[in-house]
Amino acid sequence: MPAPPSPGPSEDPGVPVDRVPWSRRRRVRVEDGSMRPTLEPGDRLMVDIGAFRGRSPRAGEIVVVVDPDARARWLVKRVRAVDPETGSVDLRGDAADVARDSRRFGPVPATALVGRVYRLYFPAARRRRF
Repeated sequence: MPAPPSPGPSEDPGVPVDRVPWSRRRRVRVEDGSMRPTLEPGDRLMVDIGAFRGRSPRAGEIVVVVDPDARARWLVKRVRAVDPETGSVDLRGDAADVARDSRRFGPVPATALVGRVYRLYFPAARRRRF
């Protein structure tokens, strides 16, 4: 995966997903099966990199995070819980038996989140919003 993007211009965090400005969109490809059955290897996702500028992540959201073990790589995980006192986020893969997530590397700071996944756009047969 590419290096985390530099922050873009500040936008209203309440922007509907179909109106996410191009300056806040990033494309990500799923590389492994840690999010099965929700996401499959090869799925292509749209990520709103400004989603958490005005709010905290919420449990259940699918996010992209900087890999704590290899900072040049991104991971796609689901938010399990957010600790409001420390700003840390507990992340899980949907496929618990193969996922490398907070059970291995612990909670991550909210600042490690790249953005929120809002659409699976390829393959066309699996296209949907999150």
